[in-house]
Amino acid sequence: MSAADFARRIRSRERALGYWSVIDSPVSTEWLAHVGWDYICLDLQHGLIGYDGMLRGLTAIDAAQGPAGLVRVESNDQTYIGKALDAGARGVIVPLIDTAEDAARAVSYVRYPPAGVRSYGPMRSQLRVGPLPADANDSVVVLAMIETPDGLENVEAICAVPGLDGVYVGPSDLRIAVGGASPSDSSVDDVFDAALVRVQEAAAAAGIAAGIHTPSGEVAAKRLAQGYTFATVASDLTHLKAVSEGHLKAARG
Repeated sequence: MSAADFARRIRSRERALGYWSVIDSPVSTEWLAHVGWDYICLDLQHGLIGYDGMLRGLTAIDAAQGPAGLVRVESNDQTYIGKALDAGARGVIVPLIDTAEDAARAVSYVRYPPAGVRSYGPMRSQLRVGPLPADANDSVVVLAMIETPDGLENVEAICAVPGLDGVYVGPSDLRIAVGGASPSDSSVDDVFDAALVRVQEAAAAAGIAAGIHTPSGEVAAKRLAQGYTFATVASDLTHLKAVSEGHLKAARG
């Protein structure tokens, strides 16, 4: 789909399903892009991908002529966000957003003047998004991660930031943020589930998208049924290990 179509879909709170990539392997990324996902997100914060890998990955995704290529940037930084967008990302997921002011800065880094402060230099994005600043402003999405104690406390104010297209839950950090000893600590299930409801309701009240990372298609379906508008499934690295283990177990009988 075009950048404008994907942005419209996210902003309209239509359901979307995506996949997560942490491996710098453009061939495998291209294969994944042919599966039918609505988007594939390249993880530059925790993934094993640098700038060159991001550029190759976005090119591989676009070669499939299907899903939108997103990037989780390293931090809420004008340079990182600008480089991802100039490389052709259809949107950015910005980690560790604690306040409305943080979210407003992220929005400003994504938009060209007068709506923001993005510097003009669309080296590759002009081929996929368009060279005109107004078109890019309309066609690129910015999503703020809710994953910290402060981010959760300020989620309603974050969701109300003008120009923010959606929020995105990082469940591992959020579970720790609400008191979990680890990303899988089940002792905080009740407070974690309440936090998920709060994020979803804050986004719905503000009329923006609500997204979440999930470990499986089953959990993704559950979150969509609970009111989230888009969900990302697992990652290429974890699936590579899981599938390999499954085949080894079957071969050993």
